[in-house]
Amino acid sequence: MANVSSTVNLPVPAQTVWAAIGQFNALPDWHPAVEKSEVKQEGSDRLRTLSLVGGGTIVEKLEAHDDKERVYSYSIQSSPLPVTNYQATLKVRQSDSGIGCTVEWSSEFEADGANESEAQKAVRGIYEAGFQNLQKMFGG
Repeated sequence: MANVSSTVNLPVPAQTVWAAIGQFNALPDWHPAVEKSEVKQEGSDRLRTLSLVGGGTIVEKLEAHDDKERVYSYSIQSSPLPVTNYQATLKVRQSDSGIGCTVEWSSEFEADGANESEAQKAVRGIYEAGFQNLQKMFGG
């Protein structure tokens, strides 16, 4: 299994950032690659279909969500990314100093259609694009 883990520090309270990114349907509000997100319930599964800027879609399943801990986990059901068995977690932690917060985005997956290094680079690029936009939104 390959993995990617990225963090960004922001100079605002964790709850402020979580309010902006913590809902499963919020990606278009803060990630520049996501044009639209539609959430639907299929039995006990909550799925989001992400429409990407420039075309393409990703379907993801919410695995866990905890507003108190400011964390959610999801898996990719289908995507143009060169990965399979993708499981990811997005978490916002208050800094130990009490000033600012850290956003953590991490995943485990198997490369599919690319070597492991290329798959990791593709996933890391997605995380970094989101984090760069969060820095524009919140400073840091």
